[in-house]
Amino acid sequence: MDYATDSNTSRPVPPANTGSTLLNLISNVSTRALQFERRFDPWLRPAFDALLRDRIASFVTTLINRRRSDEGLRIAEERPLPGEEEFVDSIIGTFREQMSGLWKPGGFERGGNTKTHGIVRGEFIVPEDLPPQFRRGVFAEPRTYRAWVRFSGPGPYVTPDIDDVGFMSISVKLMGVPGPKLMEEEKFTQDFFGVSPPTFVTPDVRANAQLQRASLQNASVFYFLNFHRPHVLDFIMQGLWIKTQSSPFEAPYFSCVPYLLGEGQAMQYSFWPKTTQRTPIPRLPLRQPDNYLRQAMVTALNRGDVELDFRVQLQTDPFLMPIENAAVLWPERISPRVSVATIRIPRQTFDSPAQINFERRLSYNPWHCIAEHRPLGNQSRARKRMYWALAQYRHDMNAIPHYEPTGDEVFT
Repeated sequence: MDYATDSNTSRPVPPANTGSTLLNLISNVSTRALQFERRFDPWLRPAFDALLRDRIASFVTTLINRRRSDEGLRIAEERPLPGEEEFVDSIIGTFREQMSGLWKPGGFERGGNTKTHGIVRGEFIVPEDLPPQFRRGVFAEPRTYRAWVRFSGPGPYVTPDIDDVGFMSISVKLMGVPGPKLMEEEKFTQDFFGVSPPTFVTPDVRANAQLQRASLQNASVFYFLNFHRPHVLDFIMQGLWIKTQSSPFEAPYFSCVPYLLGEGQAMQYSFWPKTTQRTPIPRLPLRQPDNYLRQAMVTALNRGDVELDFRVQLQTDPFLMPIENAAVLWPERISPRVSVATIRIPRQTFDSPAQINFERRLSYNPWHCIAEHRPLGNQSRARKRMYWALAQYRHDMNAIPHYEPTGDEVFT
């Protein structure tokens, strides 16, 4: 592995290759327009979020729900989609084709959540005073788990931070978790995931297969806006939360898909910064440093510890809080988010090339979990096979075997 470079080495977004000169032009112009807007977004976004975002999200969610039919499912009940496995095959094949077109052997990056802003040591602290309904799985007893926490950009490209689509992701790997795991490749870990929009970019795996085909053409806009199977409402929901980010430590992250919280109870979870401080984005509206988000992390951890609040939202209505549709925002008015743990990231230095590149050895998968937190829904069922296959492909192409961390790793 080349430790002199890392996955934050920026590259421009490739031009669209739809096969149509007109469609390529539309896609390329829309990308440039988004990148231009990012440089002015911080002056406009606070007022928009305060006055309009939640109202629009509630209205759009109502429209989405009116188009859905009530299948009569119970709490935590799943129902496979017709053709689900074929859609997963399509997603895996498209990702592999895209990854092989973007990267060379020895330098393969992840197909999604691609750019690493930082991977840091953390602690996942379960308190003593949780209500009984939340004391399941890793929350059953007061305990502190060691963790590796990865903050990343959206992918599939590695761009300057200001030129990405405007959302971030978090992956948390707890270590020293006892009990059998649903994937046997790791024995002592429990993985949690989040992205900064509260709904997933696609409602189900059928739509996800459509999105990946558009992404392969470097023209994801035509997944949302097309005459065959448009996803305009999903486009609006994503647009309400994607924005010019100030720091990976200063955004909330959402699971978007459900998981078990013990047998017969579904949940979604989220991560919330415990500070309201916002790091100034350098040099706006001019060109920013390519990796200003990592630098914001460095600055914060030079000052002291960083804490995130881990919250759980229980499924209380099987229709308004669906298992199989990840594009529906679960309403807080009928089920509030409740704090169940704290992620503490202690003051540290993390930006050596060796530690940044440590993430290339790791595989995060929601099925690295105990049965009490089994992933639910078609997108999660897809992730089990999809994440495993693409991680194996990446590790094979880089000649780097899969590694289960212990927390005792040392970097120089």
